[in-house]
Amino acid sequence: MSSQEQQFTIQPHPAKTNNPADLTGGPQSGCGLDSQSGARIFHARDPHIPSEDIVKGLEQPKTREELHARAAELNKGK
Repeated sequence: MSSQEQQFTIQPHPAKTNNPADLTGGPQSGCGLDSQSGARIFHARDPHIPSEDIVKGLEQPKTREELHARAAELNKGK
């Protein structure tokens, strides 16, 4: 074999058993559906209703025509 050729080797698989969970290290607390400290959907509070001062400070939503015009303006460069 010349020194110019690529050389490939087979690497050993990290698993010691045939169980895929062995590769992940098992369940981790605080992650995914196993989370005990994350969002608790059954302990949720009522919806937030902003005060009148906050509502008065919000801008009015744009109409459908204004949104279509803005979309056409942004898509003009494509």
